[in-house]
Amino acid sequence: MTSRPFLAVVHYDGARFVGWQRQREGRTVQAEFEAVLERLTGRRTPATGAGRTDSGVHALGQGVGFAANERWAADAAGLRRALNALLPRDVWVERLYPMRPGFHARNSAVARRYRYLIGTEEAAQSPFRRPYEWALARPLDLGQLQRAAETLLGEHDFRGLAATGPGSAKPHYRSRVALTHWAPRTDGAGVTFTIEADRFLHRMVRFLVGAMVDIALGRRPQSDLSRLLTATDNQAASPPAPPQGLYLVAVRYPTDLYAEA
Repeated sequence: MTSRPFLAVVHYDGARFVGWQRQREGRTVQAEFEAVLERLTGRRTPATGAGRTDSGVHALGQGVGFAANERWAADAAGLRRALNALLPRDVWVERLYPMRPGFHARNSAVARRYRYLIGTEEAAQSPFRRPYEWALARPLDLGQLQRAAETLLGEHDFRGLAATGPGSAKPHYRSRVALTHWAPRTDGAGVTFTIEADRFLHRMVRFLVGAMVDIALGRRPQSDLSRLLTATDNQAASPPAPPQGLYLVAVRYPTDLYAEA
């Protein structure tokens, strides 16, 4: 039976998941997605995510790759409707693209973009906001935050600002950061950090945000960030920011991998 690769752009609320990747225990986005694919294709169908989000982390643009059989190969619109009809309410496919042979959701990605939300006023403690941002409820010096963020641009070894351990071992720890930006939130409720890079290490964004917030609060000097970028472990790092403020917002692929490009 012939099949073709697809790319789904997926949103999910990470609050009730232990992460994207299937695990021995706990509810995962991958397991939910694969269960629906099996119903639609009549066979076990693996789904590959562009990024492995942790427990509590959200997505507004996770790239999910899978192969669909000939029944769906020519009907991307129908496949998207079927996926959304069967997926749980905290997962939604925004778009679905037919892709060319050789596409891989993780290995083909050339850039990933994350956003982190912080609430800086007292109303951040609201139960309607706490699951979706860091309810810091303290003002932050935006200038200090942006100066720290500019230090991250370019290629660095981020082992001093990422989780380490057996499950986090990598061939190398270098990432090329193309964009970093802190800005006031449009609703006036706090600040937003945006970062784009070719790859991210485990919990790297959360470690970066934790360090920059400590700098903005006067807990450590600006020079510490440069020192952490040359560290060989994370022992001097600030505690990572909480997961609920983090969103995977976009994954970029070469245009020639899209079948309809």
